[in-house]
Amino acid sequence: MGGKTHTHPGAAGRAATADRPSSIRNVVLVGHSGSGKTTLTEALALATGAVNRAGRVEDGATVSDYDEIEHRQQRSVQLSLVPVEWGGVKINLIDTPGYADFVGELRAGLRAADAALFVVSASDGVDGSTRMLWDECAAVGMPRAIVFTHLEAARSDFDEMTRVCARTFGGDDPDAVLPLYLPLYGPQGADGHAPVEGLVGLLSQRVFDYSSGARQESPPDGEQVPRIEAARSRLIEGIIAESEDETLMDRYLAGEEIDCKTLVDDLERAVARGTFHPVLAAAPPTDGNREGIGTVELLELITGGFPTPAEHEAPAVTTPDGRPRPPVTCDPDGPLAAEVVRTASDPYVGRVSLVRVFSGTLRPDETVHVSGHGLTDRDHEGQDLHEADERIGALSSPFGKQQRTLNRCIAGDIATVGKLMRAETGDTLSSKDDPLLMEPWTMPDPLLPLAIEAHSKADEDKLSQGLARLVAEDPTMRLEQNQETRQLVLWCLGEAHRDVALERLRSRYGVRVDVVPHKVSLRETFGAKAFGRGRHVKQSGGHGQYAICEIEVEPLPPGSGIEFVDKVVGGAVPRQFIPSVEKGVRAQAARGVAAGHPLVDVRVTLTDGKSHSVDSSDAAFQTAGALALREAAAEARIHLLEPVAEVVVLVPDPYVGPVMSDLSGRRGRVVGTEQAGQGRTLVRAEVPEIEIGRYAVDLRSVSHGTGGFSRSYARHEPMPPQLSGKIREQAENGS
Repeated sequence: MGGKTHTHPGAAGRAATADRPSSIRNVVLVGHSGSGKTTLTEALALATGAVNRAGRVEDGATVSDYDEIEHRQQRSVQLSLVPVEWGGVKINLIDTPGYADFVGELRAGLRAADAALFVVSASDGVDGSTRMLWDECAAVGMPRAIVFTHLEAARSDFDEMTRVCARTFGGDDPDAVLPLYLPLYGPQGADGHAPVEGLVGLLSQRVFDYSSGARQESPPDGEQVPRIEAARSRLIEGIIAESEDETLMDRYLAGEEIDCKTLVDDLERAVARGTFHPVLAAAPPTDGNREGIGTVELLELITGGFPTPAEHEAPAVTTPDGRPRPPVTCDPDGPLAAEVVRTASDPYVGRVSLVRVFSGTLRPDETVHVSGHGLTDRDHEGQDLHEADERIGALSSPFGKQQRTLNRCIAGDIATVGKLMRAETGDTLSSKDDPLLMEPWTMPDPLLPLAIEAHSKADEDKLSQGLARLVAEDPTMRLEQNQETRQLVLWCLGEAHRDVALERLRSRYGVRVDVVPHKVSLRETFGAKAFGRGRHVKQSGGHGQYAICEIEVEPLPPGSGIEFVDKVVGGAVPRQFIPSVEKGVRAQAARGVAAGHPLVDVRVTLTDGKSHSVDSSDAAFQTAGALALREAAAEARIHLLEPVAEVVVLVPDPYVGPVMSDLSGRRGRVVGTEQAGQGRTLVRAEVPEIEIGRYAVDLRSVSHGTGGFSRSYARHEPMPPQLSGKIREQAENGS
């Protein structure tokens, strides 16, 4: 950052290793889809010598050798780890998907990292989801830097994007977001756009020119000096404002020249504390530029300005039964505390777990204790824990699809572990003699339902195992067996998430499924008092069947369920058969009386009946009770009840109006709004569940990707007549 010497670290294919936490940096790349995160990762791998000019290492692997689904969809759908080495420091580059449907992978990347690099396209700007992620990192104090990509685009503007990021990310202190380097522009082309050919270091006051195909360093020329001085003065003031030396600002304002080393040291401390966020620029290698512009400068920031794992507080730990434990520290000799941040299945080696070690040292072929909160359940309070001792397989360092064997993984490092068959994403690995449990990280609630059925009998046999593996790998999916609708529902975060789930079921686990319309749990009730008579009389030789009962049905308040009352007098229905009538009534109520949905909130009163001394039986009175309820329903006004959800939407203030209008169009009732701080509003509404099946997708469109919502069951209430009539018609037609 201050004009350090650039030395190439080594040949392509050398495995990055670390022997102490201070020589490790864990960096997650964050940005919207298409911002250039993967391209930047590849450029950094090339700059460090991890790959050659063809993008390959000695064993033929490439950085882009990821999931085959990613190649088909032309976008990242999962977290990937690319370990590189620079100046004796191992850098674990954690590339995350930018598409909102895969935010679970991004959250896992944030958990594994100690600093975040926000990748912003200079031509596309900052989207709402990137703003939300910035706030999320700020809430936990994660150090952040910003790198601009796509500077070669005709509509890119470095200075304007810097101002946008200062307003967006700087909050009350826009001087906390300032560039360390300015782009060096070449001659203007016919389209009026001047290409970026290098960078100008503001602290070092040196020009790094890449136009010759290699990085060349020189002093600035006279035309560049005024622009450099203005930006440099502002940068120095921003750094000094964050300095722990309170005399530095007075000395600077008095005209003292602050030496570059002091400024760089203060800058690095401010970046590591998360109080200053430098802006850099990067461009990938081209035929005329063998080195990516800005890659060296970015690597210097990562190794010099980002914190080591020892400077990042580890997650809180308890014993598996919840008793408190002292915090763990990043000590290779400490108690083992590691976490599974991602789980994947490889067709050749089976299950592979990506593990971040927070304390202790993980070694191959040792037995560890696996404990977890079960992130596949959304409610962490009171949920079942799972525990097991398990012998782990080989440790390796990933590079695309290749795995390089490791003999250990120390505190602060990340590695892949084979054969952890009982471990799920989010589980803790610890010593079997001293088991620990780490506090889980927050996962988004999947709110897009996908109802599925096995395509064939052969698929049905494999479906449950395939779904179990899918949910264990991806805790942002939730599996539900709905007893009321008799549907198997896979809850996802969005349509792209859904498509990937279906593709993985087919390609990884050999399971084909059919997608069917998702049903909500409708119910039925009586709109007014009604009477019914059930007559079940049959003579067919020998013992016959004889049972007659008369009932009165009246509606009850919501939530009352089914109430059965016996008012028979004179023994018209023998005492031993009254429970039989009730059993028949309740069985029919469970099957429904109009459109096949459970009947609720009624009182059924048995008023009279007849029996036969020989032919009456338990079965006969059960049948008569069911017939009586059906007859009463045929003469009554039956209401279909639909579930209503309490929906809480969090959106930026500019989108409150469109969100409320959209909710009203879904037959929703807005019950209130309240400020949620930082220009965001909570909108509370009650909306029929049948209207919000796709709300996870539609809200993203209405709010331009900035909104989020939660839902919870409120109650059932009558459905509008036109809709209930349509559903009854479908039930009668068997559709």
